[in-house]
Amino acid sequence: MLIESSPVQLSKLDLAIIAMGGHAKFLRWWNAIDDAEAKLRMAYDWKWRARPKQLPPLGDWATWSCRCGRGWGKTLTGAEWVRWRVEREGARRIALVAPTAADVRDVMVEGPSGILAISSPWNRPEYEPSKRRLTWPNGAIATTFSADEPRALRGPQHDSAWCDEAAHWKYLEDAWDNLQMGLRMGDPKCLVTSSPRPLKFLRDLEAEQDTVTTIGSTFENKTLPAKFLSRLLRNYEGTRLGRQELHAEILTDNPNALWKQETIDRYRVRGLPEDLLRVLISVDPAITSNPKKSDETGIIGVATAWCKCHDGTPEIHAFVFDDRSGVYKPEKWGEKTVQAYDEALADLVAAEVNQGGELVERNLRATRGGKNIPFKAIHASRGKQMRHEPVSNLYEQGKVHHVGRLSRLEDQCCQWDPTQGGTSPDRADALTIGITELMLGESTEVGTVEATVIG
Repeated sequence: MLIESSPVQLSKLDLAIIAMGGHAKFLRWWNAIDDAEAKLRMAYDWKWRARPKQLPPLGDWATWSCRCGRGWGKTLTGAEWVRWRVEREGARRIALVAPTAADVRDVMVEGPSGILAISSPWNRPEYEPSKRRLTWPNGAIATTFSADEPRALRGPQHDSAWCDEAAHWKYLEDAWDNLQMGLRMGDPKCLVTSSPRPLKFLRDLEAEQDTVTTIGSTFENKTLPAKFLSRLLRNYEGTRLGRQELHAEILTDNPNALWKQETIDRYRVRGLPEDLLRVLISVDPAITSNPKKSDETGIIGVATAWCKCHDGTPEIHAFVFDDRSGVYKPEKWGEKTVQAYDEALADLVAAEVNQGGELVERNLRATRGGKNIPFKAIHASRGKQMRHEPVSNLYEQGKVHHVGRLSRLEDQCCQWDPTQGGTSPDRADALTIGITELMLGESTEVGTVEATVIG
């Protein structure tokens, strides 16, 4: 038994942490047991604390897709499934894959519901971050991978894989294909925990014969704070965002949106062309930085290159290759912009200055490394919809290509309804600034210049 090598000691803190989130059945059993060793064994037995949907499906399956709303318990389910595979099903080589290396570390491994947090004290794996590896006392090894580096998944063999937020992997198909080709040891199984997105990949995956799909709503998790649930109901119930992020529906595109996911997918490319004409970082700065109330600062990387049409005629196309948007304080978005500029070897930063005025350029200049960056101030003179429409038309014409998946940007573009009024999403605004400057704007010298967006 796993319990044999454990010290039979339970502190009040241990008990509180272990019992946290236990459903009524678990708590009834817990309170009825006097033996400390039996309590400890039960406390770390996932089947007592899990909701039925969180337990591995029965039968012979290859992929378990957990498509669930925010706060449902996807991460906890994934971490407990990995432990289940190691302790009960003899797994020895596990792949842990997330959108970025930071996501694997901060969520899947070290997070509050990650593998280290839920492991029993007598069977806790040793984590070696420098080797990207967790090793259990029985010799089982889990290796961490970033979906941003799909080639790292070529070669290694595994019998288990936990793929977190696959819908947000930038190089989804490449990373998935490389992982599947190495998932060939023993009785291979793969768990995909992800919020939904209207991707053909997810629809095709769930339609496969050997895939079992679990769909869960945020409101199934009764351990979430009542105030949090009440706020979600008040703000998002009945909305498209709520249907997707809370009730885990895979929605089709908003019929009134200017962009279509199918169009973006059709012209998507895997990498930038070698010979680029211009490389630009576009910024739509937010005025405040309150994490709960502020808009995001849109920071998007766009480049142009010559491409051949179907008839062989050369024309300039745009390539959207980076999205570093987020809710930042001014100094932070300045750092993010300079970093993006340097890494992309860009030749210009363009930013909308309607609200921030000269403060936008001043903030960039005050940022380390930003003093001499060529900067263009954009004064938007037309409404949001009128500025976005010419850009969305370029998408329809196949003249704009996304490099890999830029999921949050794409979701904003395909879900925003300009007919409902209000402000447009900041990532989409930054995208329009960049493509307008490179594909539709007036030609100007590189430097600190003034210009008006034209459509």
